[in-house]
Amino acid sequence: MRNGDDLEGFDGEASSASMISAASSPYQPTTEPVSQRRGLGGLRCDLDYLRSTLGRLKLAEVLLALTAFICIETIMECSPCEGLYFFEFVSCSALVVTGALLLLFSLNLHTRIPQINWNLTDLVNTGLSTFFFFIASVVLAALNHKTGAEIAAVVFGFLAMAVYAVNTFLAIRKWRISSRQQSSRQTSDYIRARTESREVVHRPEIQRLDA
Repeated sequence: MRNGDDLEGFDGEASSASMISAASSPYQPTTEPVSQRRGLGGLRCDLDYLRSTLGRLKLAEVLLALTAFICIETIMECSPCEGLYFFEFVSCSALVVTGALLLLFSLNLHTRIPQINWNLTDLVNTGLSTFFFFIASVVLAALNHKTGAEIAAVVFGFLAMAVYAVNTFLAIRKWRISSRQQSSRQTSDYIRARTESREVVHRPEIQRLDA
């Protein structure tokens, strides 16, 4: 029959054995936070971007391109039709591309694809849209039949061109600022790397330890 000292020793041995088995077990409890899932559930609308100048310009571009496209689609007869088809293509393309960029920027989806230079992408889109809206509006103004739908399409085409031009100017300025920041960051990284390499050269004991 075990006495109290034997029971205490047995309990101590059991607790020690349980601690050792728990430490050696491959299934350890963890306190690391579970990473948040990246899916559609994590989307949120960036109201700050929509309230900014670039966000408002994007909204205006989408509305103007949509209005111009609707006006050109209401025309039933045309002769010649080349100017109408070209304006239809320009307004539809600008609406789709600008709408996609607005969706990406307003939902912060562009941050999930950092491999793309989004400032340059926005600059190219606004620059090309400005140029093609100007050409399409001039051609349609020269070849239209003075109907209400054609005149309205021309007016909204020139308005869209003006808004795209302003956005192009702001996009160029933003792209230049980001390019300068990136170049300065690369320069500072290069200087830091050169400084560290010089410290290694002037301290031979570090080389011996590395060897």
